[in-house]
Amino acid sequence: MVKSLITLGLALLSLGVFAASKQASDTTPLEDLTTYRSYFEQRFPGVSLQQYANGVYAIDAVSRENWEAIEEFPPYEPMVEAGEELWQTPFANGKTYVDCFGDDPAQRKHYPHWDAVSQQVVTLPFAINQCRTRHGEKPLKYKKGKMADLLAYLSYASRGQVIDVKIPDAAALAAYNAGKSFYFARRGQLNFSCASCHMQSAGQRVRTDILSPALGHASGWPVYRSKWGELGTLHRRFGGCMKQMRAKPHKAQSPEFRNLEYFLTHMSNGIQYNGPAARK
Repeated sequence: MVKSLITLGLALLSLGVFAASKQASDTTPLEDLTTYRSYFEQRFPGVSLQQYANGVYAIDAVSRENWEAIEEFPPYEPMVEAGEELWQTPFANGKTYVDCFGDDPAQRKHYPHWDAVSQQVVTLPFAINQCRTRHGEKPLKYKKGKMADLLAYLSYASRGQVIDVKIPDAAALAAYNAGKSFYFARRGQLNFSCASCHMQSAGQRVRTDILSPALGHASGWPVYRSKWGELGTLHRRFGGCMKQMRAKPHKAQSPEFRNLEYFLTHMSNGIQYNGPAARK
């Protein structure tokens, strides 16, 4: 009945209607990617695929000029250095993160991925805490602090790697479809979806803010936001978005948010990782 979930989602956004579960599997990830990318190519002609890694600065010249000035002395530099120190600091048992990830800190290209053994999406922060607990260490909090510092270092080392998220089997596809359904489902007192702001209204203003396009959203994290005054993770932003919808957010690194990240990152395949980043 429905040939494209994304096309349907865009058509129904203005009506406040979304049929999620059965229709999520009506199209393949490749078909979704083609439709998703075509939408933004038509919405913002002249913006290259790689520019979308810069979020709203890809589509607004004034904002980009201010951002480029900030990037000359990026506020996240101390966090990158702190993350490098954490990466090299031994655990109580004498092991380090190298014993989990290998010598190369450029790890972004491996995450998120579908883990066939545990039957779940594994993100980089999730893998970091798996490593810590494996070696007798307490897990880090997922939204900011030491986790964000570690991610800043690993992301900085990974700059230039190309996003290439795979959907290897039926179980992975189910997780991907769950993330896709989450992205287009309306929720909260405001009856918004992720797509309401970042597809339908991308480029429009909400007070003084310009809504960023969804394409490339997963590429620049962790992010130093002026609003936060510190570095934060992607799932911190997911939770903040849900609060802005006046919906109860899921916990950072919940299955719901990991599936959402899986879908969102797949939709940015072909774009280079460029985190950490600075945003308004």
